[in-house]
Amino acid sequence: MKRILLLSDTHSYMDDRILSYAKDADEVWHAGDFGNMHVIEELEKLKPLTGVFGNIDEAKIRTIFPEVKSFMCEEVKVLMIHIGGYPGKYTALAKQHIASEQPQLFISGHSHILKAMYDEKNKLLHLNPGACGKQGWHKVRTMMRFSIIGKEIKDLEIIELGPK
Repeated sequence: MKRILLLSDTHSYMDDRILSYAKDADEVWHAGDFGNMHVIEELEKLKPLTGVFGNIDEAKIRTIFPEVKSFMCEEVKVLMIHIGGYPGKYTALAKQHIASEQPQLFISGHSHILKAMYDEKNKLLHLNPGACGKQGWHKVRTMMRFSIIGKEIKDLEIIELGPK
C-alpha cells in the first residue's frame, strides 16, 4: 500500500500545512509548476518526490523532472503531464501518451481546477489536484490524497487549504 499526496501549481509557495500532509504520505507527487527549487527541496526532505515540470518552471527544474512521466505505483500504471487536459478535452500530447501507455491513472495540473473524473473511453481515472499555491485565478488552495493498494486506487480525499 502507498499513501500519495498529490499537488500541483505551487508557484514557489510552500507552507507548514502542505508539509504536514506530506509527512503523513508515503510519496509526494507534483503535477508541475513547482515555481522554484525551494519547493522541491522542502518536499524532498520529507518524502520521495515524483513529478513533471510545468510551463513556468525554469531550466534547472526541467533538468530534474521530465515533461511526461509514466511509472508504476503498486500495480497501477500512472501517467503525469502538467498540461494534459481532461477526459474529452485532452491535449495532443496527452492523447498520444494515453494511447501508447494505457495508464489506469492520468494526472495533470495547469488549469488550477480540481477534477476527479473517470474516463470510460480510455478506462482510466483522471485527477487534477487544483492548485495549492497562491498565484492564479483559483479562490481556494487544494490538493488531493489517496491510497494505491495493488490495482486499486482508494480513499480519495480533497484537501482544502483555505483561500489564497
